[in-house]
Amino acid sequence: MSSRPASATPTGPGLTPPTTPAGPGRADHSVNPARPALIWTALILVYVLWGSTYLGIRVAVESLPSLTSAAARFAAAALVLAAVLRLRRGPGALRVDRRQLGSAALVGVLLLAGGNGLVVLAESGPAGVAVPSGIAALLVATVPLLVVLLRTLGGDRPGRWTFAGVTVGFVGLVLLVLPTGGSRAVPLAGALTVVVAATCWSVGSYLSGRLRMPADPFVATVYEMVAGAVALAVAGAARGEWRGFSPAEVTGRSWAALAYLMVAGSLVAFTAYVWLLHHAPISLVSTYAYVNPAVAVALGALLAAEPVTARVLLGGAVIVAGVALVVTTERPRRPVDGTAVPPARR
Repeated sequence: MSSRPASATPTGPGLTPPTTPAGPGRADHSVNPARPALIWTALILVYVLWGSTYLGIRVAVESLPSLTSAAARFAAAALVLAAVLRLRRGPGALRVDRRQLGSAALVGVLLLAGGNGLVVLAESGPAGVAVPSGIAALLVATVPLLVVLLRTLGGDRPGRWTFAGVTVGFVGLVLLVLPTGGSRAVPLAGALTVVVAATCWSVGSYLSGRLRMPADPFVATVYEMVAGAVALAVAGAARGEWRGFSPAEVTGRSWAALAYLMVAGSLVAFTAYVWLLHHAPISLVSTYAYVNPAVAVALGALLAAEPVTARVLLGGAVIVAGVALVVTTERPRRPVDGTAVPPARR
């Protein structure tokens, strides 16, 4: 669940998108041409690494406390990113005013504690209770649809095809989570938790385009990650995750997954995403929104034996079709309202 989402370019709680005016909605105005090979390399990194973070979360929480591990992930990523910025730009690199700091903190809590944290909780627990990583990714893919609804409540008037895409996407959501009574049904409580996570992510994404954020997306991300990490640590302590926890009991698999989430999800893929916003057309960059869920479902099935039923395929395909329709029809409007739907950072 990355640091900032926008209003027509999808992201999700598993990653870490940027949070500043230099978002997907404005990239088309200042795209600097780059070699196609570099663009596709960066795009594949975003496709695969962000798509794989859902499985990474599932492996990490096998023996690590859910919210506490998420807090550690974002705290470590924030520390590394802050150190890099200070070394490259000098002592004043992270300077922001109080209003910018407050805005970044609010957005960070919504995106990372609400969005990412609830996804981590939904993927925790025994089989039959935990939501499979592929299903979680498909549910998080509804973020662009939710952002459209928020924009409508805020007075915007998206076009008919945008609303058609939203309708299609929510039909897919119902198909995916409607109880069937079978042993392979999607856990309803966990699925609803992911939907709440997607809502938090959407609200954070929506507000990030309307609040006074730090001008630099990397600086904004540092403060968002710090705020999200603090909120996650407090919530983890309130749940009693620290009581009786022993690092010696954590498996090598979980430590490796946590390290992967820190490096691959929160640093490498995020950097590639921000670079793409400045060097590639937003129409190409935004395709990650419907590629990430496919990658997550495939990896969950191949590496974790997660069931891929006909219902999952149908519901997932309908959701992705709705997201694709929204992203496609919203492209011309994004530069006008300055909002883009941010990636869901897992």
